[in-house]
Amino acid sequence: MVGPLTEGTVMPESGGSKPLLVYDGDCGFCRAWIERWRARTGEAVEYRPYQEIASEFPEIPRSRFGEAVQLREPDGTWSSGARAVFRTLSYARGGSRAWTAYRRVPLVAPVSELVYRFVAGHRPALAKVTSLVWGRHVVPPGETLTSWIFLRVLGLIFLAAFLSAWIQIIGLAGSYGILPAHFYLQALGTRYGALAYWIAPTLGWIGTSDGWLHVFCAAGTILSVMLALGTAPIACLIGVWALYLSVAVLGQEFFWFQWDSLLIETAFLAIFLAPWKRWSLPWSDPPPARISLWLVRWLVFRLSVSSAAVKLASGDPTWKNGTALLYHFETQPLPTWIGWYAHHLPAWMLRGATVGTLALEGIAPILIFGPRRVRFLGAASIAGLQLLIFLTGNYCFFNLLAIALCIPLLDDGVWPRRLREWGRGRAERRAEDVAPDVEPEVTPPEAEPDVARMRGRWLGWTLKPIAVLLLGTSLVPFVRSFGKSATWLGPFEIIHQAIWPFRTINNYGLFAVMTTRRAEIVLEGSRDGTNWLPYEFRYKPGDLTRRPGFVEPHQPRVDWQMWFAALSDFREQPWFLSLCQRILQGSPPVLRLLERNPFPLGPPRFLRAVVYDYRFTDETTRAETSAWWRRSALGLYCPILTLSAGHLAAVEADSSRAAP
Repeated sequence: MVGPLTEGTVMPESGGSKPLLVYDGDCGFCRAWIERWRARTGEAVEYRPYQEIASEFPEIPRSRFGEAVQLREPDGTWSSGARAVFRTLSYARGGSRAWTAYRRVPLVAPVSELVYRFVAGHRPALAKVTSLVWGRHVVPPGETLTSWIFLRVLGLIFLAAFLSAWIQIIGLAGSYGILPAHFYLQALGTRYGALAYWIAPTLGWIGTSDGWLHVFCAAGTILSVMLALGTAPIACLIGVWALYLSVAVLGQEFFWFQWDSLLIETAFLAIFLAPWKRWSLPWSDPPPARISLWLVRWLVFRLSVSSAAVKLASGDPTWKNGTALLYHFETQPLPTWIGWYAHHLPAWMLRGATVGTLALEGIAPILIFGPRRVRFLGAASIAGLQLLIFLTGNYCFFNLLAIALCIPLLDDGVWPRRLREWGRGRAERRAEDVAPDVEPEVTPPEAEPDVARMRGRWLGWTLKPIAVLLLGTSLVPFVRSFGKSATWLGPFEIIHQAIWPFRTINNYGLFAVMTTRRAEIVLEGSRDGTNWLPYEFRYKPGDLTRRPGFVEPHQPRVDWQMWFAALSDFREQPWFLSLCQRILQGSPPVLRLLERNPFPLGPPRFLRAVVYDYRFTDETTRAETSAWWRRSALGLYCPILTLSAGHLAAVEADSSRAAP
C-alpha cells in the first residue's frame, strides 16, 4: 500500500508536541491493534481516527487515510504503512531496535511493506484471526496477578516437599540412618579439602546432627508457608532455595531425582520474578519483568522438549515403534490403581497414546512462543499430559510442579472477573485513600513512568546479564538432551560444569529407556535361616492384594530407590547394603520408613533379598482373587546377609538352602 506522500516528506504545517498516528476508526481490526500500540507507547504518541481529523490535513486525500495508517511527526514529517507502524512503536520501550532494523537491515523494509499491504487488504478476515488467537485481550492484560498466583502455588509445593523430606530425613541421612550425612561430608572434606564446600553446597557444613536436620526441614517448612502467604517473597525464595538444596545434598542418592533439581531451579528463577516487598499483594505488586517471565517460560520449554528428545535420542525401540506405553503403566516405580486400568486399555490405544506423548512433549511447547491463545493451548497441552501422568503414577510433586510452571504461560485475563475486579478495586481504594479528591488516572503498565514501573521489582540492567548467563548455560544440557555435543557453546559449557553442584541449571528427560519387565526386591528376615518373614514397604508393590494407591506429593524415597536397585547389580547400589545393615541392627528411624516390621521384639539374624517378576493381574484374576499383582520368583538379589562383629557379612554358600 503506497502512502499518500513520499515517505519522509515534510509538510509546512505546524504540528503538535508529539507524534500523531491517524487510523481508520470504522475498522474494528484497526481499533484493536491501535489500542495495543497505545498500551505500549502510552502518552508518547497521540492516536486519532481519520474520521475526526482528516479535514485538518487537506493535502492528504481522504481515501489514503482509509488505506494505511499515517504518522505525523512533530517536525511535520509524514510516513505511512509499515514505516509508520515501526516508527510509532519506536516510541515504546524496546521498540527502537525494530525501527533500526526496518531502516538498516536489507529486505526488512520491503518485506514489511508487502506484509502490511496484505494485512490492510484482508482486515475483515484477519479480524477473525485476531479474535481467535488473542481473544478479547489484544491489549496485553499483564501478568501481575498471574505471577502472584504462581508464587503462592510454588510456596505450597515447597511446603509439601519439605514436609515429605522432614518425615524421612532422619531415617535416610540421620546419625543412624541409611546414609549418614556426617560421614558423607567428612569423606568429601578429607578428599577435596576446601573444594568440598563447592562440590557439596549445603548448610550441613554447620552441622549434620539429627537436630540440625530437623532445623533445616523446619526452617524450610516455615519459609514455604511464608512464601505461600506472600511474606517477603524474595527472602523466602532465597531461603527455600538454599535450604532445599542443602537437604538434597545431605540426602545424597535419595534426593537425586529430576524433580528435586527442577524445584531448586524453579525457586532460583522465581527469585527474579518476585517483587521486592515485605508483603506481596496482587493489587499493589509491580508488573513482573518480561525477562524474568520468559526465563520461567524457557524452563517449561526445556523441560518438555528435553523429555521428548532423550526418548528419541536414546534409540530405545519401544519409543521408536510406539509400544512404550504398553509397558509403562505396569513397570513404572509406583503405579496407581488407575494405572492398572490404563495398562489394560486396547493395544492400539496405548500405541496412539505413545505417539501422543511424544507429540505433546516435543511439539506442544513450541506453542509457548505463539500469540496469546496459542500460548494457552500449549500450556493446556503440557498441563493435560502432566495430569494424566499424575493419575496413573506417583511422581512426588513433579506433576504438580510442572503444572504450576504452566501458570506463567497465562496472563491476568484468564482469571475469573471477580478475582480481577477484587484486586483492581483494592488498588483503586488505596489510590483514593492517598488522594481522595483526585480522580485516579489509569495508564497502561508500559506507559508508567520509569521510577513507578521499577519500584518494587528487579531493574532491567541487572536482569539482562543474568538472563544472558542463564540462557547460554541452559543451552548446554538442552543440546545434550538431543544426543549432541555442547562444546560449541564454549565458555557456557565450562560455566555449566562449574555450577552443576548447585542444581540451578539441570538436565531433564524422564524414561529415556522404557523398562519392559518389572523386577521387585522383597526383603525377608529370619532368626534361624529357615523360616523367613517379609518386610513390607509402605508404597511399593509387595502384598499382591494391596491396591496400588496415591501417595503424591509425598515421595517415599526408599521405595523409589528399591525400584532402581532392582534394575542393577547390588554392588552398584552401596546404599542398599547400608539399608540391610541398619535393618539387621534394628535402627528405629530406618524401620519407621517401612510399613511393617515382622520382628518387633528384636532384629533378625539373617536378611535376604528375593527378586520377583511382578505383573499386573488380568480382570478375571482380580475379580476371583482380589489380587492386583501376580509374581514369580527369580532368585536372590545378593548373598544372604548377617552381622559379624557389628559389620555386614555374607552367609556361607551352604546356606543357599534358604533361597526361595
